Amino acid sequence: MKNAVIGNNKQKANLIVLGAVPRHGSSWNTSRTPSSTLKGLSYHPMLLYLLQQETSSTELRTECAVVLGSLAMGTENNVKSLLDCHIIPALLQGLLSPELKFIEACLRCLRTIFTSPVTPEELLYTLRHWHSCGFKSSPQPLLCANGPDHQTILFNHGAVQNIAHLLSSTSYKVRMQALKCFSVLAFENPQVSMTLVNVLVDGELLPQIFVKMLQRDKPIEMQLTSAKCLTYMCRAGGIQTDDNCIVLKTLPSLVRMCSKERLLEERVEGAETLAYLIETDVELQRIASITDHLIAMLSDYFKYPSSVSAITDIKRLDHDLKHAHELRQAAFKLYASLGANDEDIRKKIIETENMMDRIVNGLSESSIKVRLSAVRCLHSLSRSVQQLRTSFQDHAVWKPLMKVLQNAPDEVLVVASSTLCNLLLEFSPSKEPILESGAIELLCSLTQSENLALRVNGIWALMNMAFQAEQKIKADILQGLSTEQLFQLLSDSDVNVLMKTLGLLRNLLSTRPHIDQIMSTHGKQIMQAVTLILEGEHNIEVKEQTLCILANIADGTTAKELIMTNDDILQKIKYYMSHSNAKLQLAAMFCISNLIWNEEEGSQERQDKLRDIGIVDILHKLSQSSDPNLCDKAKTALQQYLA
Repeated sequence: MKNAVIGNNKQKANLIVLGAVPRHGSSWNTSRTPSSTLKGLSYHPMLLYLLQQETSSTELRTECAVVLGSLAMGTENNVKSLLDCHIIPALLQGLLSPELKFIEACLRCLRTIFTSPVTPEELLYTLRHWHSCGFKSSPQPLLCANGPDHQTILFNHGAVQNIAHLLSSTSYKVRMQALKCFSVLAFENPQVSMTLVNVLVDGELLPQIFVKMLQRDKPIEMQLTSAKCLTYMCRAGGIQTDDNCIVLKTLPSLVRMCSKERLLEERVEGAETLAYLIETDVELQRIASITDHLIAMLSDYFKYPSSVSAITDIKRLDHDLKHAHELRQAAFKLYASLGANDEDIRKKIIETENMMDRIVNGLSESSIKVRLSAVRCLHSLSRSVQQLRTSFQDHAVWKPLMKVLQNAPDEVLVVASSTLCNLLLEFSPSKEPILESGAIELLCSLTQSENLALRVNGIWALMNMAFQAEQKIKADILQGLSTEQLFQLLSDSDVNVLMKTLGLLRNLLSTRPHIDQIMSTHGKQIMQAVTLILEGEHNIEVKEQTLCILANIADGTTAKELIMTNDDILQKIKYYMSHSNAKLQLAAMFCISNLIWNEEEGSQERQDKLRDIGIVDILHKLSQSSDPNLCDKAKTALQQYLA
């Protein structure tokens, strides 16, 4: 059976259909037997049945596991059939055997099954008895720690302790598999990373062992995986970013992996790991940017595949083509991390050979991963005021960005819409052409997304768009959003959505003619929303922003009457003038100042009404405040009464 199926997917499928796999008690399905069957194999004992029989010899059980492993290497349908026969519990039970050859055959089969995309990883973690045998037999990273839940299960069942000693094995393969396990366990997991820092192996701390494995005389695979372990431990908080093992060892090693001397796949892995290491740390970004001319070195990533005429080796061309997308994706990612904070670094990146053209081309690539990393790079560079005014305008990057936003998966849309937020800032020359290209409709649709990040970005971009905008643009925004959607956003459970929506309202309600126009059409709903927010259980920042909106309304010519005729709102302003938080007091004071300003028509009547409800008494108290801002604002307001 084994010899018949090796390297022959058709024969593997035939054997499964013949019923060679089901355990004892399963029925044979002869109706599906193919016309072309394995010669001499008309009827077979069931492999799983023999595998689980303790009366079977070790040799027989081992051969059964080997054949099952060979079947699993066939098509995805083969794997599904094996899963349907409940092969996983049977193989895991085999790991409890004292016979190493049988254990190894079971592990190989399990590894093959779990590396198939059709095998649910959860299957392993829902089986009760896997932990009793999962670590003692083999260093293979059999257990897929995909996410914190899986990592925690492995950690709680002794993964760290059982794997650590394997790092001192005399077998290179064993040490490598142990390293890979640690990199998977530590990824984005503070609990595991904090533990790994203090683990001793033969009297030496684990980070010190990883650093030794970074040395140049070690195989590249080992250097890269050790760098990953240290990177993941650092990002998860187990190692400080200024620790020597990161600054002097891990970072330089990863930069070295980006050089031309390394294989293309090594350069990809090195750049992506380095991008992750420095992503959130300004100092590491600065150090990386001046290490071994990294910024210039990365430009070489875009030169694959080389021109066809220059490549006579077909295998070399095929290899270059295969890795070209991965190289561009990795370079964009690393550029994005390098330029995340520092203006000088962004300038160096943009001045790199054909950089803006490469980003623009990257935005329209067929590979979704390249498009995503190109957008991330653009987003990072868009944080520069200078570049928004120069390079971004020169290359009209808003055009391909708008195309990306028309039809893309959510993960791309999130980064692209974040970039658009920056391009819509008031000092960006791209703002006007973006508006003309139908951005309002697009952004309004994003605010209705179930994806929280897209809702935030949609309303954020509209907020930027409304800042110091013409009345027509403001009217278009209100029309595009609709009153219903605007108040849906004001009742959103996420505070970021609420804050950005309040910011949008505040920007819409600026300059008197605009305030009066908007309040004449939407005044009732806006006042209702303001009331609900001031009465609700919201944080200080939300209420401060809401009071600032009231202050803007109070600055209108006719709009201020919506406040003066609303006793409930006046009482709320009075309440916040005496609040314990100085920010809220100051925001409430702005409302009062705008209402009583004596150079405006009707100021006397407004002053009298506010005096009657006790506002002047509060102003006198605040004029004695120890807070200089409150004190000055109160005195200025009182002067309006004396004028």
